[in-house]
Amino acid sequence: METTSSAVAQAPAAEDGPHVPSAARRTVDGYLRAPFPWYGLDEAFTGPRWLMQVGLAADGSVEHGSVGHGDEPSVRSEYAAGADQDAKEKFAVVVTVAANPVRRSADGTGLLEATSVSSAAWLAGVGLLSFTWPGQMDHSLRDDWLEQQTETAWVLADDLEGADWSTLSLPVDGVPTPFHYRESEFGWVLAGSTRAGVHVGAYGRGMSAYGLGFAVVKDIAAYRD
Repeated sequence: METTSSAVAQAPAAEDGPHVPSAARRTVDGYLRAPFPWYGLDEAFTGPRWLMQVGLAADGSVEHGSVGHGDEPSVRSEYAAGADQDAKEKFAVVVTVAANPVRRSADGTGLLEATSVSSAAWLAGVGLLSFTWPGQMDHSLRDDWLEQQTETAWVLADDLEGADWSTLSLPVDGVPTPFHYRESEFGWVLAGSTRAGVHVGAYGRGMSAYGLGFAVVKDIAAYRD
């Protein structure tokens, strides 16, 4: 699968709970360094918007990032399908990935991997896992669970034409756009490409994906950190 550098997307460590972006990573500065447009939910969504974090390629350039919408998940709380928390957490996260070919690093010492729709699908799948901790699971088993689920997200993202995915048409900048879409007991994941030269992934829980629309973020500073 063509995907982003392993340096830019790591699964959270289960032992310490899901990864919480640091205050530095949640400032707007990293987003402003990106040479590509950021995507979020369109103006039909009127709820809270918040920054998450950006991801860097091996040469230090901004390659992807995420912005959140709705109720910011209580990261360290356990999530169990069907639990009361399911009704309380209503959020959608949009992941923007620069559409890059295989290219040489800035210092000329190596190659940077290409990005694709599969990159966006994998980042969205891992993102959903970072806010998901099954209830009634022994603490010692969570590392194994997370490793297994992360590998599953990778395999699924590498086979977007497989039976686990369906096709969903959603507006992007007002234009109907096809997305690869899947659901699980933990939430939903989707991924597609835009006319603006970026790939878009998204994941969420408690908010239906079917009524969403995406648009270029006009002012990233409007998202709180």
